[in-house]
Amino acid sequence: MLVIPAIDLRNHKVVRLFQGDYEKTKVYGENPEEYARFFRQQGAKRLHIVDLDGAKEGKPVHKDLVIKIAQGLDIPVQVGGGIRTEEDVETYLKNGVSQVILGTKAVSSVDWLRTLCNKYPQKIIVSVDVRGEKIAIAGWLETSEVNYLDFIRNLKGLKLFGIILTLIERDGTQKGVELDRLEKALQVSEHPIILAGGVSTLEDIQKLKLYENSGLMGVITGRALYEGTLNLREALLLAE
Repeated sequence: MLVIPAIDLRNHKVVRLFQGDYEKTKVYGENPEEYARFFRQQGAKRLHIVDLDGAKEGKPVHKDLVIKIAQGLDIPVQVGGGIRTEEDVETYLKNGVSQVILGTKAVSSVDWLRTLCNKYPQKIIVSVDVRGEKIAIAGWLETSEVNYLDFIRNLKGLKLFGIILTLIERDGTQKGVELDRLEKALQVSEHPIILAGGVSTLEDIQKLKLYENSGLMGVITGRALYEGTLNLREALLLAE
């Protein structure tokens, strides 16, 4: 199971939001590239980057910075946030990013998503951001009427790298993981799942490791690494 450190970008700084709330932003660092190198030195095998300003504006804002980080690392980098055109997907993939993460546009058009998956097999990750039972979109500022399990079922047959399941109520809270919605998602998904939201301690990693054989590919953790409740090296050892 992968443990994937998260770098969330806002105004070119490393930040975390509390439950996706832009009004509750905490700045952790001025130099995202430094954090990326540090996580690599700690043994990370993949990096997760979110362009928060991009998610809010509906188009990538930190594209050059993300590409610079990706090109400076020798591990896969996955990036999301405001990617809603094929041109943006292509720019990232041609410039060192391993996988692009699609959310809002994927929810509104599975046909568009299918076309992209056919063109870039194993290069697309779909972000299923869940508030309650419904999917949040537009940088989590809106909640759609789409049920997350129905949506995951609709992804069958697509050539995806995987799905990120984010439990918004847990995100950035350090309250630990919630297994109920994860279990339901694993039951209906034919793609590997990466869990985000609430991964805070080695105990969480231990609990989640039990789902590896059911399709849990990895977990994303951010605030816990910055606040020091989770040691990345220890988490990687336990997960492996």
